[in-house]
Amino acid sequence: MLAHGVHGMSVITAITAQNSLGVQGIWSLPLDAVRAQFRSVVDDIGVDAIKTGMLGNAETVEAVATLVRGVAGRAPIVVDPVCVSKHGDPLIDEEALAVLRERLLPLATVVTPNLFEAARLAELGVRTPPAELGRALLNFGPQWVLIKGGHSEGDPVDYLVSGSVDTTTYAAARVDNRHTHGTGCTLASALACELAIGAEVPAATAAAKRYVTGAIEAGFPLGSGIGPTDHLWQLRPALASQARARVNVSDL
Repeated sequence: MLAHGVHGMSVITAITAQNSLGVQGIWSLPLDAVRAQFRSVVDDIGVDAIKTGMLGNAETVEAVATLVRGVAGRAPIVVDPVCVSKHGDPLIDEEALAVLRERLLPLATVVTPNLFEAARLAELGVRTPPAELGRALLNFGPQWVLIKGGHSEGDPVDYLVSGSVDTTTYAAARVDNRHTHGTGCTLASALACELAIGAEVPAATAAAKRYVTGAIEAGFPLGSGIGPTDHLWQLRPALASQARARVNVSDL
């Protein structure tokens, strides 16, 4: 995802066949297609923030790291190391994970793994305390590490770690709603958008946490399995009001 001001643009690195029940297939795009999309956006429109998502294989990670390096220092970079889908389907192999550690993490303003992804990246056990996982990942070069706590027991607590300030925690009540597909991507994307409009990392994280909590609480029932979060939850009252107004006008 390439965020420009309040607008969002995407560079597609892979396509999937998936629904609320799981992932049925993944196909990586040719590297020339990835590079061409990136150049089309960056060379013409420019970027205010970059967020990476599912990259899949080592070649794609290497290509994306090379492209992103060209804007490092001019725009914040959020690396969401997507490793496993909501249904447990693997989304990256070990070779790609190694390249991600060595080539992409050093460019990151913030890296946003969940507990399992953080443990895998840091090559530590999943029961390692989140703050310790964050400090281990700082050794690979990112400026900040945000350990997402949605997979922990009890209420979800996120841990923001850096080498310059004390660890900050962001807590929220756990919502009893099964429609949580895309929560990690939603949080990372919201964080990138906040950084794009100039927020500092701690404030951007707090805003992103509020947004994703509301999106989870609202939920979006879709399909017979795990539906997505509701990205429009903040706009629902206004959208409903507009819909009612259109109905009233049509009745005249």
